[in-house]
Amino acid sequence: MRFAKVHGLGNDFLVVPPGAGPAAAEAGGLARRICERHTGVGADGLILLTIERTEPAVASFRVFNADGSEAELSGNGLRCAAAYLAWCGAAGSAKILFRTAAGDRPSEVLSSEGPRFEVRIGLGVPRVAAADIPFDDGQRLYRIMDYPLFVSKKTYAVTCVSMGNPHCSLFFDELPAHGEWRTIGAGIETHPFFPQRTNVEFIRVLGRSEIEVRFWERGVGETLASGTGSAAAAASAMLKGLVDRTVTVRTALGSLKVEWPVGGELFQTGPAEIVFSGDYPAL
Repeated sequence: MRFAKVHGLGNDFLVVPPGAGPAAAEAGGLARRICERHTGVGADGLILLTIERTEPAVASFRVFNADGSEAELSGNGLRCAAAYLAWCGAAGSAKILFRTAAGDRPSEVLSSEGPRFEVRIGLGVPRVAAADIPFDDGQRLYRIMDYPLFVSKKTYAVTCVSMGNPHCSLFFDELPAHGEWRTIGAGIETHPFFPQRTNVEFIRVLGRSEIEVRFWERGVGETLASGTGSAAAAASAMLKGLVDRTVTVRTALGSLKVEWPVGGELFQTGPAEIVFSGDYPAL
């Protein structure tokens, strides 16, 4: 099976050529094997694509986490998929509409230099109601903002949104030590108030137009970056009034831009880079 490894700020994916992936029942098992970093190729997730139309370009998008679970979507995964389709010439245009489990998401390749692409994606409107995230503490809550969540023997003020997948954001004046935030992230991901588990973002506000974020991803663990996580972190900071409506999100390996105009949809612009392509043994 052919594949290409693509990363967005270190959040890496194995992308299978359109229509060449396994049957749906086998995709989770393949993701666990091929994403394993010691006995497989190594990645945070596996992306399967199907070209539905070339002009205008429409492609179905499915993403499986390293633990074999299927996610609704991935922001970095969308940028990586768009870069891959542009790189191999399968899309036919710079603009691609991806059909995901969370709904249609537009993308546009803005520029390229060798294997590196700059891609803008639309991520819809962040949803804040508890039922949409989902978040269930037994109450009917319209918004989860500065909610006191008890985990790892402490109570943390958390703000939650859905980007089509669940996110829980924590704000700090100084980010916790590496081992501490890993423990917090693992505890929040599987907290019983999140019936579908959750992604977790650790955020430090640097100014009205800039935040720094570290990521704990559902089904993966620590990641160097997260597209929907960056969007959720920026949206949460905007909802709390801490930043303006255009924000630079600084991750461990670089930055991306998040824009959420009042009354509009959220857009994100950032890099995606082709690392290598290869063959994986028969499924």
